[in-house]
This record gives sequence, structure tokens and C-alpha cells, in this order.
Amino acid sequence: MAIPPYKAPSRNAYDIVIVGGAVVGSSTAYWLSQALGDKVSILVVERDSSYTFSSTALSTSAIRQQYSNPINVKISQFGIEIIRGFAERMAPFYPNEPAPDLGFKEHGYLYCCSPEGVEAARERVELQRSLGAHTVFLEPGALKERFPWLNVDDLGGGSWGSREEGWFDSMGMLNGFRRAARGSGVEYIDNAVTALDVVDGRVASVRLATGQTVACGTLVNAAGPRAQQVASMAGLSIPVAPYKRYSFVFASANPIPGRMPNVIDLSGTFVRPEGELFLTGNTPQGDGPADYDDFEMHFEEFDDYIWPALWHRIPAFDALKVQTSWTGHYEYNMLDHNGIVGFHPEVRNFMFANGFSGHGLQQSPAVGRAVSELIVHGAFQTLDLSPFCYERIPRNEPFLEEAVI
Repeated sequence: MAIPPYKAPSRNAYDIVIVGGAVVGSSTAYWLSQALGDKVSILVVERDSSYTFSSTALSTSAIRQQYSNPINVKISQFGIEIIRGFAERMAPFYPNEPAPDLGFKEHGYLYCCSPEGVEAARERVELQRSLGAHTVFLEPGALKERFPWLNVDDLGGGSWGSREEGWFDSMGMLNGFRRAARGSGVEYIDNAVTALDVVDGRVASVRLATGQTVACGTLVNAAGPRAQQVASMAGLSIPVAPYKRYSFVFASANPIPGRMPNVIDLSGTFVRPEGELFLTGNTPQGDGPADYDDFEMHFEEFDDYIWPALWHRIPAFDALKVQTSWTGHYEYNMLDHNGIVGFHPEVRNFMFANGFSGHGLQQSPAVGRAVSELIVHGAFQTLDLSPFCYERIPRNEPFLEEAVI
């Protein structure tokens, strides 16, 4: 795994140090810089500024409102607001060129539903609609009428997000947040955190791979799949580990007519259009935690699991050819697949922004804002993300969300 040359920080002390400069870390840096301006010094330490192996860069870059818990729906609704207005928000930081348009493809999600799951699916749709989402539940007949290429024989129906769901440019979002943060005075360095010095219940300083030790007022753990690695440096533990996910782009001999959504099959396999091609992936069978640097591809995942599921659900996918593929890491929260956001109760200046289990990109606008609010105000000011608090981890009290994939 190639790492770019490391760079030393310009100062020996910072008010805030953010470990990880991908989309969650950069969103946090952006919101902090907008709230505080030049009143504080902020350092973002990113071990690979090429983002080659970043979960942000390797994600499938989608956003949905189809959750079973109101706070997750609201988090996505704010994400949609940011995506829609991103170019305008970023314009001041792109004075001589167009600000990034995230190319939002508002095709929606289609969750296939088993006959046994109809009642729960209808309840989720009712909840989402009560919060302003545009989800609809379609009976098998209506589902077939709207999406004639879909095999509905074994389905009880499907929930479809007719608006404000889809996919977008992940690196456009990351680069925008990063550029805006840097333009507002945040310092980014290519470096790695190797140790944390904890004194009297606080992170006093951060040690870097280049040998420097920098004093730290607040430490934000936004290290993605490496979150536990950073937590352990402060003597802490969270159930977050890297889990491999394989993505495949394929061509089909038969086109799919109409506006195809992101289809989530009963098997967990998903598929969506990507120009004239298609993007697919799944939750690998028997997949456990991976080594931090393990990005080896398992090509058999497509032939053994993904293609049979695709062909069953969409019979037109009888002749496919994989064009490209890649492996990414989920920062998987093994307790409940939801994020951990908030200060540690004992190491009082250690902030978690971890464990989003594949939802980090879509949740990053709201999470970055929430982390900023906790640091600046000591409490949430907009969305109350207290259900994501660290304290639920040692209590072994999962934050329940039915719609996780």
C-alpha cells in the first residue's frame, strides 16, 4: 500500500486535531471552520491524501431516506439539502472555476420485500412519509407495472423512494469540504498519528510518524476503518473494524428501459445503472474483519453470489460481462451498524465520529455539523444525535435500525 511522503505540521500546538481527512473528517473541519473562523487552530492529519484506499473514494456514493429510525431519516434529509446546494455553498472557495456539482442522480432506491416482511415495510414507509419522505409501497402488480423488467413472483411488494434518493459524486463532496476547510484556515498534513498522550483524563498531545509531538485541545477520531486503532492509543475500545465490500461494474447484453432505481434484492445484492453500464455489490458471505491494508479482490463473489441473484431478480441480466471491480472497506460497527458520535465520558476531550457501517458518506454532512456543535457549544443545536453516543457501547445497548444493508 503506497503512502505519499509525510509532511510535518507548521505548529507545535493546535486547539483541535482531527485524525482522518476523508469525508467525515473534512466535513467536521468545514463546519468547525465556518463556526469558529480564525479563532482556533485546526489540524487534520490524513495518512493518504491521494485517498486511493479511502472508504469515501471506494464507496458506491448513494443516499437514501429509507430507514426505520426517525433520526436516520432526518440525517439523510439534511444530506440531500447539502447535495442539492453544494455548488452554491462551495462557490466562495472556487473564485476562478466552477464549484463542484455533485451530479445527483435522483433515481431512488427500490427495496424488494418478502411476503413475510410486508407489514414491517409498510410501517417503515408510513414513518418515512410522516417525516416528509416520498417513499411509496408498491404491491407486486404495481411494482411489475412500474418496473416491468423486475421478477416479482416471490415478492410481497417493494418500497420505492420516488424522490430525494439516489447517488452522487463522493469525491466531489470530499474535495469541496476539504477545499472550503483549507480556505478557511484549517491545516491539512500528510502524516500518520502513531500515539496519543493522555494526562488527567484528557488527550494532551498527539505523536506523528515524522517524529513531532503536537499539543492538542480536542481530539476528533474520524479515522474511518482505522477508528479502533486510534481509540486504542487513548486506552479506549469501540467495536469498529474494517469489513471488505466488493464492487463490480458490468455490461449487459440487454438494456434496462426507463429510469432504473438502485434495486436492493432480498439477497442483499444491489444493482443500479452507471451510465450505459451497471454497478453492483453485496454483503459478502461469511465476511469478517479484514486487515487494515487488505484490499485483495475476491472475483468469485460475482460469479458465485451476485450474478445468480441479479439474474433471478432481473431476468434480462442473463448475459453480463464485468468491466471493472474494486475492494473497499466499511468501518463496520459490530454492535448495531450505526455511527458513534460524541465525547468519551472519561477521556473528556476525545471525540468519536466513527462506525457508520457504509452510511458515512451520506451521513457526513450532518455528522460533521453535529461534531462541530458539540465542540463549539457543548450540545447539539440542530439534529439531536445523542442516540449515537459512545455510552451505549459499554452498556451493550444497540441503537436499533431495521434498514441496514
